[in-house]
Amino acid sequence: MSFPYRKASSYFREKFGARVYRVAVDAGFTCPNRDGTLARSGCIFCDEEGSRATYVNPHVSIKEQVLDGIEKLKRSYKAEKFIVYFQSYSNTYASVDKLHKIYHEGLSAHPDIIGISVSTRPDLLGEEVLDLLAEIRNNYFVMLEIGVQSFNYRSLIKSRRFHTVADTIDAILRAKKRNLNVVAHIILGLFDEIEPEAIDGGRILSVMGVDGVKIHHLYVIKGTDLEILYKRGRIKVYENPEDFARLVVRFLENLRPDMVIHRVQGFASTERLVAPLWSSDKHIIARLVESIMKEKGTYQGKLYRYRV
Repeated sequence: MSFPYRKASSYFREKFGARVYRVAVDAGFTCPNRDGTLARSGCIFCDEEGSRATYVNPHVSIKEQVLDGIEKLKRSYKAEKFIVYFQSYSNTYASVDKLHKIYHEGLSAHPDIIGISVSTRPDLLGEEVLDLLAEIRNNYFVMLEIGVQSFNYRSLIKSRRFHTVADTIDAILRAKKRNLNVVAHIILGLFDEIEPEAIDGGRILSVMGVDGVKIHHLYVIKGTDLEILYKRGRIKVYENPEDFARLVVRFLENLRPDMVIHRVQGFASTERLVAPLWSSDKHIIARLVESIMKEKGTYQGKLYRYRV
């Protein structure tokens, strides 16, 4: 490949022959980590906005959010086709009838919409939910974004995720049985994880047939319990972006070469950010990763050795 890893923008252009962008919406979901089912304070790194995109107005209808987002994306990026991105909190956390209504409200909002992307937890993917997504896939493109975060059970406990590694594996395998396009969110170097553990996470995703990955780093947002721990010196983050970029390169080298890379870092606005400060530059890791990989002459999948 001419680029050292398989970028999502190139994948979408190859698949749809157009500039495809996700338009984020907040459909009013919550999370079992916040409503008292499992806990009330959320995951340790999650803030009150549940990863909501900054341009989203959660107080208007899904259709209005979609139309507003499309207008902005067309103006800023000359986007041509759109995927409605159900992003905030856990977007399968409702009855199947309600999910059907919500998803189709997004899909029918504009003629240039080609599909949906649904972000959720691995323990909120029952058979009926997966069957619904598989049914929608008959007419639209469907991406299922699963918050894996880590394959290290210690890290899941420290993060207050309240799901297990087995939950993650089970959800991914059942989704892939239905031929759903699965995108895994993973945080590299979460808490005290060492590099081989981070790399093994990518290998596990690869052999399970995951289609794409969103790579995140651990960053600290104001008002979270993580902020308290960080200021007390009880957790560390990648203060130097070059160090994190080098870890991303090693992760990519060990991924299956056809996996789509949707993101190589997280992002937080300056107003909300505590650390590391480079997290407010949403392109810094992509620039560093490309530079390092080209300098090394390496590429995604160079060290991948499994056969599935």
